Amino acid sequence: MTTHPPSGGEPTRDSQLALDAAPSPAAMPGRIDLRDIAVSFPSGGGDPLVALDGIDLSVEPGQLVALIGPNGSGKSTLLRVIAGLLSPDRGRATLDGRPIEGPDPRIGLVFQEPRLLPWRTTEANVAYPLEIAGVPLQERRAKVETLLRTVGLEEAAKQVPSQLSGGMRQRAAIARTLTLEPRVLLLDEPFSALDELTRERLNLELLAITARTRTTIILVTHSVQEAIFLADRVVVLSERPGRVVADLPVELSRPRSLGDLDAAVVSAAARAIRQHLGEVAS
Repeated sequence: MTTHPPSGGEPTRDSQLALDAAPSPAAMPGRIDLRDIAVSFPSGGGDPLVALDGIDLSVEPGQLVALIGPNGSGKSTLLRVIAGLLSPDRGRATLDGRPIEGPDPRIGLVFQEPRLLPWRTTEANVAYPLEIAGVPLQERRAKVETLLRTVGLEEAAKQVPSQLSGGMRQRAAIARTLTLEPRVLLLDEPFSALDELTRERLNLELLAITARTRTTIILVTHSVQEAIFLADRVVVLSERPGRVVADLPVELSRPRSLGDLDAAVVSAAARAIRQHLGEVAS
């Protein structure tokens, strides 16, 4: 059974059935608040390199927010602050009003590289966080089976990463991150290394998965089209040190299909984003 959408860009019936069986986050809602976030790094004896300075951003539960900006604007650094992997020099990051002070199972992070364990099969890679958490074997198997259907990898369950395409490996990484049903999902350019057709297909699958799980998502991307197609809001960061220079709503109804990219509202949003990116670069 395949869950890839047909050429028209809509999910298949089998894909929708798999999504209907997918788990919802164990706890809601998943609001992120960032206040006056600043981050700097040592620079070999000179003045510290300031990556972020004065970031203020709130993301409502269930929203999908895209971060876009020039290279070096601190987008990935900001994700690591939200994930609890990096402590800011200044400011406060909270999840549902509680400070984020370290890695938190309520927050999942998917990197640009899938980082799968090469000796483990797809199903074993997806199951790994559940093993660490001590989830019983039968419960692990049931959850992994559901997640593999959700991302369309049930036929690849016994294959190791070297036998998977780039898109399949990235889907496995997303499924692995969803095993603990995070409130917040952070995506650090997860599709940037993929060809355009695979990227479009995974964008559609991500929309379907997020519609089912209603997880709060923050996506880093360099693609204006991807940002508009996926997001409720597009946040533009300045050149280093990163600051928010625009927070633009995407006036595109859901559910979405690839045909929506031809809508006038998409062209208008793209012009606004590129205008702010141009101002950043000038």
